[in-house]
Amino acid sequence: MSNLRELPVLDTAADAVPCCPPLSRKPLDAVDADRLAAMFKALGDPVRLRLFSFIASHEGGEACVCDLPDVGVSQPTVSHHLKKLREAGLVSARRKASWMFYKVEPAALTALSGLLADRS
Repeated sequence: MSNLRELPVLDTAADAVPCCPPLSRKPLDAVDADRLAAMFKALGDPVRLRLFSFIASHEGGEACVCDLPDVGVSQPTVSHHLKKLREAGLVSARRKASWMFYKVEPAALTALSGLLADRS
């Protein structure tokens, strides 16, 4: 039996606000640095980055685990990588019947892109 649970999904554009000013404007505090480092660490693995990219670019912005392409690792390893993406707050998951569906969290994308933006 799976121990996956449904995670909350941020649906509105109001939820997707940058966490902090761009690096070119102000240094990060310890809390933001820890949170963002976890996101970057999750994306630092090539398999996770490919899975994240596939989910983000999938039609409708949501991908069933059954639709994920072969990324050169076993199914249990894919599940492990998806769990790491969820734990980092980059994707959310929901169960529909016996399948899991993954969706990129807009707030996570906004936080990462806002941090790297050059708004000097």
